[in-house]
Amino acid sequence: MNLANKLTLLRIFLVPFLILFLYINDFTTRVLALFIFSIATITDIYDGRIARRQNTITTLGIFLDPLADKLIISAALISFVGMRDLNVPAWMVILIISREFIITGLRSIAATQNIVIPAKKSGKFKTTSQVICIVTIIVVLIIKSALWEYYHIIPQDLFAYSGIGPTFAWFLLKAPYWITFVTTVTTISSGVAYMYAHKELLKQ
Repeated sequence: MNLANKLTLLRIFLVPFLILFLYINDFTTRVLALFIFSIATITDIYDGRIARRQNTITTLGIFLDPLADKLIISAALISFVGMRDLNVPAWMVILIISREFIITGLRSIAATQNIVIPAKKSGKFKTTSQVICIVTIIVVLIIKSALWEYYHIIPQDLFAYSGIGPTFAWFLLKAPYWITFVTTVTTISSGVAYMYAHKELLKQ
């Protein structure tokens, strides 16, 4: 097995650890969750480059790479829905994941006709927005855990402080919802752009 495929498999292997560390309400474990997601993101960037540079693109790699991406993104977003204090609505996550299934299906239809659907700028922007969304929410979780562990403060307590306190409290309480909302809009827009560009395949 080549290096690129090993990096892709590493991303898949990291998924259960990401879920576990996100659910444990502890400063250290959530820092580890951020570290794991960062490693997954970095390997996502480099496995394709390595495969192309070393001319080791394989059918297994073509299958596993998008699967690993969807698993790590879906695992993080679904975990957020289970954390009530984040207020990340399930309907947003359902829309994001549904888009991934639909476009994967569209690519499968295209593949049966020997048509390759290239990555669009909107697709790359979608992926970037998802990564930023997840990193931001994990950072919020880390800050919340640190406030409670070291100062026994919850975000609502910050409203009692002057200066930056109320703004910081608003960020911790509202940012997860709104950044997920923006990511949902970006993701759906990207999906619509793909389907419109290849509407002839859908008509068939």
